[in-house]
Amino acid sequence: MLHRTKSKVDRKAKKSFTLSTESVAFLEATRKNQRAPSISAVMEEILQAVRREQERASVERGVADYYTSLSTEEATERAAWGEFALGEFPRE
Repeated sequence: MLHRTKSKVDRKAKKSFTLSTESVAFLEATRKNQRAPSISAVMEEILQAVRREQERASVERGVADYYTSLSTEEATERAAWGEFALGEFPRE
């Protein structure tokens, strides 16, 4: 007998939330407009979008922090290497 185990992505937890009537109306309208199978699917999509945005912002902060931490000499050297690398690509 084969048993299928669900991956983390497939696992869902049933939760109950209290929302304002405006939020419920928004979710219902969004479900209808997107032809989503359920309000839970709409909420999942919204939450995943927020999570991706937070992760993107975190990476951007990390990159900005890295470059801000460089000394003028290090930044100049990195810029020179960048110019060199760009020069290695054929011009269109």
